[in-house]
Amino acid sequence: MKNNKILIIAAHPDDEVLGCFGTVARYIQQGYDVFTLILGEGKTSRESKNHTKEQKILENELLNANNFLGVKNVFRKFFPDNAFDKVPLLEIVKSIEEVKNKIKPAIIFTHYEKDLNIDHQITYKATITATRSLQEESVKEIYSFEILSSTEWNYPLSFQPDVFFDISSTLSLKLKAMSFYQSELQNYPHPRSLEGIKINAQYQGMRVGLEYAEAFKSIKVIK
Repeated sequence: MKNNKILIIAAHPDDEVLGCFGTVARYIQQGYDVFTLILGEGKTSRESKNHTKEQKILENELLNANNFLGVKNVFRKFFPDNAFDKVPLLEIVKSIEEVKNKIKPAIIFTHYEKDLNIDHQITYKATITATRSLQEESVKEIYSFEILSSTEWNYPLSFQPDVFFDISSTLSLKLKAMSFYQSELQNYPHPRSLEGIKINAQYQGMRVGLEYAEAFKSIKVIK
């Protein structure tokens, strides 16, 4: 029987939408079960006088965005924002293994290893560690995604994708899901704006002869 389970492993709320929601929307339409794991709490590194209130708003946005798309379940950890490097890597690895062993996904989407954000880098490293190719490992495909306003800012490094998913029919779902993140959205020309997301999807699509696409770097593909 075919394993049709997908796990998104992201550092912060909204990374899952920015990274791969156009693609997983297609998978959901095809009958796949999608799960999201968010590792970091997402707010405390920012200047604010009311982190508790802002965190509560962010949690509601996270659930609304994922429920809208049809994600089966959102798993939540609360590692410190922009400080994953202060946490023992093994602790983050075990938190990923706990969820991965529970749902046994065949496909994982996660961060790009050369992202600017330290939490994104460590999420990638922990994911790779947690999915070592042992005989009983369920994960057969791993793809890393870009995060606008993070991946492209790591000069002089650049995102170098080799897999492109056609999201021409699901971009509207990605944009709607992102619209739930009002506390995270910015105004254009900021990359993390609805218009910025659409322009990036258009650019990635144009590179491979599609109207709109999401781009990924393949990490492991076992067929």
